[in-house]
Amino acid sequence: MTGLELFGGLFGRGGADAGDRAWLQAMLDAEAALARAAERAGLAPPGSGAAVTAVARAELFDGAALARQAAQAGNPVPALVRALTAALPAEAAGAAQAVHAGATSQDIIDTAAMLVAARSTGAILSDLATAAGHAARLAGEHAGTVMAGRTLLQQAVPVTFGLVAAGWLTAIDEARAGLHRVRTQRLAVQFGGAAGTLASLGRSGPAIAELLAEELGLAVPVLPWHTDRLRILELAAALAGACAALGKVARDVTLLAQTEVGEAAEALAGGRGGSSAMPHKQNPVASVVLLGCAKRAPGLLGTLAAAAEQEHQRAAGAWHAEWEPLSDLLRLTGSAAAWGADLLSGLRVDEARMRANLASARGLPLAENLAALLAPALGRLAAHDLVAAASRRAALGRTGLAEALLDDEDAAAALRGAGLGREQVEAALRPESYLGAAAEFTRRALAAHAERDAALARVAGP
Repeated sequence: MTGLELFGGLFGRGGADAGDRAWLQAMLDAEAALARAAERAGLAPPGSGAAVTAVARAELFDGAALARQAAQAGNPVPALVRALTAALPAEAAGAAQAVHAGATSQDIIDTAAMLVAARSTGAILSDLATAAGHAARLAGEHAGTVMAGRTLLQQAVPVTFGLVAAGWLTAIDEARAGLHRVRTQRLAVQFGGAAGTLASLGRSGPAIAELLAEELGLAVPVLPWHTDRLRILELAAALAGACAALGKVARDVTLLAQTEVGEAAEALAGGRGGSSAMPHKQNPVASVVLLGCAKRAPGLLGTLAAAAEQEHQRAAGAWHAEWEPLSDLLRLTGSAAAWGADLLSGLRVDEARMRANLASARGLPLAENLAALLAPALGRLAAHDLVAAASRRAALGRTGLAEALLDDEDAAAALRGAGLGREQVEAALRPESYLGAAAEFTRRALAAHAERDAALARVAGP
C-alpha cells in the first residue's frame, strides 16, 4: 500500500488526476500528437500518426520499468521513446521516424505537464463552480441574518451571515477567474528541440509546433519556454490562490462550529465527524481536511517559485524539481475544491445562536453607533469618551451598555442634553440599526457571481 492509497480519500478527493498514470498518458499523448503533426507536415509516412496513436496507451507500458530506466537519463522520456517505438507493429515500422521527431525530453515532459494541468484544472474549476453556487445560495438566504462580526477573535460591530458568505463567494469566484485565465491562455505546448531552436527540423520547426498545439488543444507560445518558467509559476499561483480562498471558508467554519460558539455546523452525513475517544463530538471533517490540503499549498508554491530561475537553455536540477510539487499542488487543490463543494452544500446555520451570541455582549458591539448618535451634540471626542467610560462600567459590572449609560448621573445628563432618552439609546443598540452597507455588498457579490457565471458559460459554449 502506498501513502496515496491510504490517504487518497482525504487528499486525493475530486477529479483532479496528477498521478503517475496521468503523467504517463499525457507524455504518450504528447508523443502521439507530435507524430500526427510530423505526418501532417510531410516529415513522416502516411499513417504514421495513427500508428503511433494506436499504441500510445498507458496500459500497454510497464511504468515500473520506465521508472527504473529514468534513473539512467535523469527523466523517463528516453525510455518511453524506446518503448513506444518498440510497441509499433511490424507493418507500421516506418512510423518510427515520427516518434519524438525533433523533440527533446523537456518538450515532452513540459507538454505533458500542460496536459495534466488542463485536465486537472477542468475538474477543479467544476468543483469551484459548485462551491461558489452554494456560497451564493447561503448569501442570498441569509442576507438579513444578523450575527456578531469578529476582529482579532473578539466581537466587533454586527454583520450578517449573508455578507460572510458573500465574502467566501467573491474569493472563490476570483480564484475561479484566475485559474480559468491560466487554463485558457497560459497552458502552451513546449517544442524547442535540443536548445530551443528546433534546428533538427530546419525551417519546418515552427509549423510543426503550431500543428502540435492544434492537435493537443494547447496554446502556441511565441517561442520555446524551456527556461522561462512563468507559465508554471502562474499555474501554481492560481492553484494556491484557490486553496487560500477555500481555506478561508474552512477556517471560518471551524471557528463558528466551536461548541462555545455553535453558529454553524457541517452536514450530518453517514457518521462523519465522530471521535474515536469521545462519542459526543461532531468534528468538522470537511473543513479540517480542506485546511490540511490548503496549508500545504504555500510550500509547494514556494518550491516552484524557487525553481523558476533556471540556467541558460536547460536547467540543471531546477526543472526536475518542478514535477512532483506541481503534481502535489494539482492533487491537493483538486481535493480542497471537492471538500469545499461538499462543505458548503450541507452547511447548517443556526440563526438563533447567532442572535444569542450577539445579545450576550449586552450591546457593547454597538458602542460605535451610540457614539455617532451623541457626536452631533457633544462633539466626536467627547461622545467617544462618554461611551467608552460607559462600556468599561458595563464590562466590569456585567450590565448592559444602555443601563451603564442611563444609570450614571453624568452620562444621563449628557443624554438629556443631547435630547436622547431610553428609546433612542435602545434603538441605537439594535444590531439591525448598524449594518451599514452589508445588504448592498451582498447584493453586489451575488450580481458579480451571476455575471461571471454567464461569462464563463459563454466561453464554454453549448
